[in-house]
Amino acid sequence: MTGTIALIGFGEAGSTFASAAQWAARAAAYDVAAERGPVIAQLGVTPCDSAGQAVSGASLILSLVTADQALDVARQCAGLIAPDAIFCDMNSVAPGTKREAARYFVDAGARYVDVAVMAPVNPARMAVPLAIAGPDAADADRLLQYAGFTRTEIVGDAIGRASAIKLVRSVMVKGLEALTAEMMLAAYAEDVADAVLASLDASEKTISWTERADYNLDRMLVHGRRRAAEMAEAARMLRDLGITPLMTDGTVRRQQVLGDLSIHPPPDGLPAKLAAINALSREES
Repeated sequence: MTGTIALIGFGEAGSTFASAAQWAARAAAYDVAAERGPVIAQLGVTPCDSAGQAVSGASLILSLVTADQALDVARQCAGLIAPDAIFCDMNSVAPGTKREAARYFVDAGARYVDVAVMAPVNPARMAVPLAIAGPDAADADRLLQYAGFTRTEIVGDAIGRASAIKLVRSVMVKGLEALTAEMMLAAYAEDVADAVLASLDASEKTISWTERADYNLDRMLVHGRRRAAEMAEAARMLRDLGITPLMTDGTVRRQQVLGDLSIHPPPDGLPAKLAAINALSREES
């Protein structure tokens, strides 16, 4: 394999970057889900049978897997990448998880960088903001810009700093989504949704709460499982800091519950989403 860019994981982020960038022909990718192989090939990227095959000869490796697989992927790749290559861990995991992953690379004499994806990859694509941290952050920044990422920022030389910025922010963002779901399900059950949303609109006019509730539920139905894994890492971070993650543990559960409903694609409009969630929740109760 002679590709200069390797992608480990080819879900939403990997496929989005590959389709938006200009380097597909010189990239290789591996995903544990074998059925993604044809999608990889259709985008002009070389599909691989293993992570080792994908990273062989690559100068830039983008790890884009689920949070629960991130540490294992780092462990596998640490001894496989070239000494001058850079492994960019772009997964939403706790700072402690990234520091643990980085130790595998230190032991192998390889380079590891903590990268946090600070916004949804769609519709931003290659303009998604990236926070970069670690001793090799400057080299990673140069390679990521060369790969076509246009909004990169070095936030420090300590592994875990980029992840901390993202996950502390996620405590609020994903927490608000989870609270929105709980609020709207209760409002739906009591048939007071319109009154509750109107009351919230009266106190905040930037975006209507109807639009916000619809958007938040959409994100949770589509990405609830992945977000639950991310927020479990946020809970780990809080515990590492000596903070009991009362709300964050609840956010993990709420994101997981909605993601497990597997309503794909979510119906258009807030009333339709609530009806679908309510119907499935009653069936499973």
